[in-house]
Amino acid sequence: MKCPFCSHLENRVIDSRLSREGDITRRRRECVQCDKRYTTYERIEEVLPMVAKKDGRREPFDRLKISAGIQRACEKRPISVEKIEHLISEIERYFQDKGEKEISSQEIGRLVMEKLRALDEVAYVRFASVYREFKDISEFVNELKNLKDVENAQKPLSAF
Repeated sequence: MKCPFCSHLENRVIDSRLSREGDITRRRRECVQCDKRYTTYERIEEVLPMVAKKDGRREPFDRLKISAGIQRACEKRPISVEKIEHLISEIERYFQDKGEKEISSQEIGRLVMEKLRALDEVAYVRFASVYREFKDISEFVNELKNLKDVENAQKPLSAF
């Protein structure tokens, strides 16, 4: 591991801890040359499927793209970073567990919308407005009505 301060290759591991989920190892290291400390994170490299885009292109599954879209949708919402990271990990794990070599970008989008809908309705609508490429305000209003109808259908009768 190369020191980020002096680029020396030798270091000592001072402390190692597993994340709550047990899938990431956090290590505190100390450079043997400059004595500065830094943190590294280790994650098992998993084979992820290729993503088939709408235009026919294929590209590797990219956690960062999903993360960027979800973070944009959740901006200025009362959603903790831990919840967002957990949601992203759930989505990634779902596609790893499926074991398919290729998935469609539409399938990813649908799962993200499903997870966001359960987490925060405003974040869901924000994501859906970009993902579904609403052409005008009426499509947007229809999505809000559908969301409201689903919410009303799920309320117990005593709530009316």
